[in-house]
Amino acid sequence: MTIQLYYWPTPNGHKITIFLEEAGLDYQIYPVNISKGDQFKPEFLKISPNNRMPAIIDTEPVDGGEAISVFESGAILLYLAEKTAKFLPQNLRDRKTVSEWLFWQVGGLGPMAGQNHHFGRYAPEKIPYAIARYVDETNRLYGVLNKQLAENEYIAGGYSIADMACYPWIVPYEAQQQNLTDFPHLKLWFEKMASRPAVIAAYAKGKDVASQPTVNEESKKILFGQTASNLSQND
Repeated sequence: MTIQLYYWPTPNGHKITIFLEEAGLDYQIYPVNISKGDQFKPEFLKISPNNRMPAIIDTEPVDGGEAISVFESGAILLYLAEKTAKFLPQNLRDRKTVSEWLFWQVGGLGPMAGQNHHFGRYAPEKIPYAIARYVDETNRLYGVLNKQLAENEYIAGGYSIADMACYPWIVPYEAQQQNLTDFPHLKLWFEKMASRPAVIAAYAKGKDVASQPTVNEESKKILFGQTASNLSQND
């Protein structure tokens, strides 16, 4: 088995299964049930010190050496794209563009949409300012992406890891209080992404792993409010 994928069906987890399905790589899923605290197990922390999934172990790296572990979804996408020479252009200028939009997602769309989810759906206290702040910022980011897609079929021109990174964070657009009809170019891209066989297969894998919502009242105690002192207790 070439790729061992430590995974739970969240937006960041879906990024990696989309790539693996698109590339046709041989992989095995190792569920990391974040609602039960699997992300704090010592064996997982050895490959993902930030106690976040996804993470991978490549048992057959291209250098022929010992297995390599990779954590952080953006780093995993780059690693796999370089391993396979797929979905990441080799020429300087196109590669630069893909990298820009990949980092735009990991530094902007993901964190802002994540805070949108937290304050709008999970926070025990509904704080109007916080909700409005992140709903509005998510809206702004949708607008940035819509503008980019007005001139490109896919985010960076050709289909790439930038699309794989962004799509799972647009899937919960209704929960983010966004209306895709306000972003026609984004909507067209979104529908095109949703119809790709590899994307369909990736989301089906997610349902096989977990069909119930990850966040409930019990899991909130595990998922939210972690500090350095909490983490040290799990060592």
